[in-house]
Amino acid sequence: MILDNVKQIRISDYDYPLPDERIARHPLAEREKCKLLLRDAEGRISDHTFAEVPDLLPPGALLIYNNTRVINARVRLHKDTGSAIEIFCLEPVEPRDYAMMFQSTARCTWLCLVGNSKRWKQGALSQAVTLADGRTVTMRATRDNVPRDGGSWHVTFEWDDPSVSFATLIEAVGKIPIPPYLNRDTEPTDAVDYQTVYSRINGSVAAPTAGLHFTPELLDEIDRRGIERREVTLHVGAGTFQPVKSENIGDHPMHHELISVPRDLIAELATTTRPVIAVGTTSVRTLESLYYLHAAQQEVPQWAPYVEQPDLSTREALQRLVDHLDSNGLDHLVASTQLMIAPGFRYRIVSGMITNFHQPQSTLLLLVSAFIGEDNWRPVYDHALAGGYRFLSYGDACLFLSN
Repeated sequence: MILDNVKQIRISDYDYPLPDERIARHPLAEREKCKLLLRDAEGRISDHTFAEVPDLLPPGALLIYNNTRVINARVRLHKDTGSAIEIFCLEPVEPRDYAMMFQSTARCTWLCLVGNSKRWKQGALSQAVTLADGRTVTMRATRDNVPRDGGSWHVTFEWDDPSVSFATLIEAVGKIPIPPYLNRDTEPTDAVDYQTVYSRINGSVAAPTAGLHFTPELLDEIDRRGIERREVTLHVGAGTFQPVKSENIGDHPMHHELISVPRDLIAELATTTRPVIAVGTTSVRTLESLYYLHAAQQEVPQWAPYVEQPDLSTREALQRLVDHLDSNGLDHLVASTQLMIAPGFRYRIVSGMITNFHQPQSTLLLLVSAFIGEDNWRPVYDHALAGGYRFLSYGDACLFLSN
């Protein structure tokens, strides 16, 4: 019954009026000066600035954030005729592993969206690329003729200098892929603005934007308060912007995303009594996916939380994961998640989250509603709209706490 009820949720019930002028096109010059809306464990709403986060987090909390780094995934190449072809790198194909992909030399293949694809039916695109050290490399791209889901294609990149890694090449030739709802071109400042200060693992095509508000000084203050910080990795895909086009969410396919979690963190989560505060919905999805990997599967299906589960406590489920990793000599859990978090979901690990204000009728708004209560998200958003908050990726923040 739970699954049926969840699938019947109407996305139109999660709509709200978002005036265009409330969408932040750029971040504030001082990240930590943005507004912060707090909804505490008693359901009370209050207004703050993000610089107050160290005072507002529960004492002794465990703060967990996503260390993924946004790559310059938008690559524009030209045909001999002069036609521009934009290639948007979505996820690696060969090599499949992200770390190996960015270390590749001479050749690699990505799953890509291709703009103006009708003008690129065959042949190679070729372009000279000037690297940061002044060297020039010739880059070629060829596309297969088999369309994949969402109109994507396999694109193979080759370059003529085997001493150059793909990470170096794409840094020089590509651009940061800012969200489409900003309705503007990428600007030089986005190279810094659209990265968290703790980003370090290449792989995302969108930023975990709740983390954009942190500064090194703010993290130092959090450390001084005895709040310990931990990292997970979820490489954010373009599917995070995929709108819900169906009337009921049961007909909406969630996108797959790769997660990586240290073995020691899973062991710590199995026994900790600290409040676990997730920075961003990507960290939330990563942490909450762990329970559903208790049988050492490599993937969390979309509807896993809403079907009958084994009678396992969170501690038992996480300990089984640790035992599996230990028996295989692994220091990280690597898996894929398609997890849908919507009202009816039971949070098992996260007791607080820092997030931004999300698009109307989005799966991220469903995630928030599942955490604070399906009747409570609207008063929060009404308060923010009335209070002059800025919305979406470069906008203001929320801190939600639960009992």
